[in-house]
Amino acid sequence: MKNILGRSLPDYIEGYGEVKAFEGAFENMGEVTTATSKVRPGIPGQSKLLNSIEEALDAVNISDGMCISFHHHLRNGDYILNMVMEAVARRGIKNLAIAASSIFPIHRPLVEYIEDGTVTKIYANYMSGPVAEAVSMGKLKYPAIMHTHGGRSRAIESGDLHIDVAFIAAPCSDDYGNINGLYGKSACGALGYAVSDAQYADRVVAITDNVVPYPNSPIEISQSYVDYVVKVESIGNPAGIVSGTTQITKDPIGLKIAKTALDVMISSGLVKEGMSFQTGAGGISLAVAAELREYMKHHEIKGSFASGGITGYIVDMFEEGLFQSLLDVQCFDLKAVESCRVNQRHMTMSASMYGNPHNRGAVVNKLDVVILGATEIDTNFNVNVTTSSDGTIMGGSGGHADTAAGAKLTIIVTKLTKARLPIIKDSLTTVTTPGETIDVIVTERGIAVNPRRTDLIEKLKETNLKVFTIEELKELAESLTGAPKSIEVTDEIVGVVEYRDGTVIDVIKKAL
Repeated sequence: MKNILGRSLPDYIEGYGEVKAFEGAFENMGEVTTATSKVRPGIPGQSKLLNSIEEALDAVNISDGMCISFHHHLRNGDYILNMVMEAVARRGIKNLAIAASSIFPIHRPLVEYIEDGTVTKIYANYMSGPVAEAVSMGKLKYPAIMHTHGGRSRAIESGDLHIDVAFIAAPCSDDYGNINGLYGKSACGALGYAVSDAQYADRVVAITDNVVPYPNSPIEISQSYVDYVVKVESIGNPAGIVSGTTQITKDPIGLKIAKTALDVMISSGLVKEGMSFQTGAGGISLAVAAELREYMKHHEIKGSFASGGITGYIVDMFEEGLFQSLLDVQCFDLKAVESCRVNQRHMTMSASMYGNPHNRGAVVNKLDVVILGATEIDTNFNVNVTTSSDGTIMGGSGGHADTAAGAKLTIIVTKLTKARLPIIKDSLTTVTTPGETIDVIVTERGIAVNPRRTDLIEKLKETNLKVFTIEELKELAESLTGAPKSIEVTDEIVGVVEYRDGTVIDVIKKAL
């Protein structure tokens, strides 16, 4: 069958199940029910504190076929996933499903556990490094399932993704399991991706290198969800939180794109008192924030909130009074961690609050403007941020599809060509975010506006911006690079890309 975007899908995928095809960004929005978890009541005088991960594995009765979860707030500095999996593998446990909100190069040891059958399924919102390469090569027994940040919470809370044991890296915990990420040598700030895991997993183990007197304060994940607390020497290296550029680009082309993006934002009429804003940690995205910062200061505009994964640059804007508050699901650098610790209006939020389409209203629905990137774009404005041009998994939606769906204005900022390849194509390697939720593409050569946005097209006619059709931008790119060759793929499905509502927007096939 084909979904509404024309992507060919099987009716059934082994290791995934029946396929429900994507039919539109807001088609699957009927009433939903939430799942339940198995709770073992706490008894007065009973200690939750354990001496080792081995004791924790005994306590949760780890066994073949379980689904165990991890969160990624320590990003490429995380030690917990590798630490737990090493202990699990020593027991000869097989056929595990790993539900890690994201997987980074530091998680290289997972490749061995994939190859020996310890791990046969992976759920993730983002993957890069050796594990992503192994999955792309077809080494994982079943296809990896790629969620959005909000979609992962939706899957957990609906029961589509049932977690037997959640292992939570806890920078600060008391002996009864009250957790925050604000204090200790491994402080990472917000713990938003771990909240749904804690609330819905059958067993929850907090692993910490910083046990403080009861009650820990403030509490982001409470004792009512935590079964056991394990003290270890170190849960990770907080320096590894910083991944990506997290620096404003100095490239003149990137700076030109950023200036054009600001012009589009101003023309939309959304840059005004009380505006809300989100951008990523990439160089061009941060350059857009820098342009916005100067404009807001010059025109004395104060926004309501900035959201998402918060960077130090957004913290600077907040401290200058350009935003009244920050809503933070993860901290992208240590300056953001410090701000989260000391500023009362720098608030943490769960991934569900951030982007779950099936709750009573996600933060992304309140966004005015979001700035996003792209690996590829097609002439229907669909965007790929999951695979590279050769078909290898190198990322994932994260909050891309969530914010694009929620924001009033979604802008993709990108160079027109990358690595001598055109960014705009007739057909994508993989669809991550549907074109109906993308409003404007901004490149150094000009912009393209989604034909759905007739209101924006009319406003931009009154500017000096170079506005092209998406087809014209594609032709311009190909005049510089030539038309790209399509990659050849096998019939083997190595990944399933779920849209945030749980429908399948695409599959990833093993490249030849």
